[in-house]
Amino acid sequence: MPRPPHPPASLVFRDPVHLLAFGFGSGLARWAPGTFGSAAALVLYFAIIGLPDWAYLGVVALVTVSGFWICGESARRLGVHDHPGIVWDEWAGMLITLAFAPAGLVWVLVGFLLFRFFDIVKPFPARYFDRHWHSGVGIVMDDVVAAIYAWLVLQALAWAVMTYL
Repeated sequence: MPRPPHPPASLVFRDPVHLLAFGFGSGLARWAPGTFGSAAALVLYFAIIGLPDWAYLGVVALVTVSGFWICGESARRLGVHDHPGIVWDEWAGMLITLAFAPAGLVWVLVGFLLFRFFDIVKPFPARYFDRHWHSGVGIVMDDVVAAIYAWLVLQALAWAVMTYL
């Protein structure tokens, strides 16, 4: 299936729904918008990493749940389900992946790579959400599932490193 055209940047920056859905413009990247959106999400991650755990998880919940509407509404307005430029779901996924990650840029990089891997591969049930739930919930939930896989692997790696090294 051919890739849908990107909306003009002026539309994205003029419309608050598209601005959020396109990750403040990071989803406008012509190649690998999901990767650019995931990288842009790190700005929010570094802004909130010092919060108490309950507050960090509150931000994660807010980003994730609001994404159901934001991503769905942006897709509806564009007339394209899960347009590649919609990356708010990647923002939620990155925050989930990096929750309780050990301190250090290496762990952030490992989490980033794990999330991108699982978001691209879409292991069960991520692919199911991606293909069968044609709503904002489906757009976000495939990334939530990918993030849970990435989080589990990241936590296992951190445990192994801290236990055996």
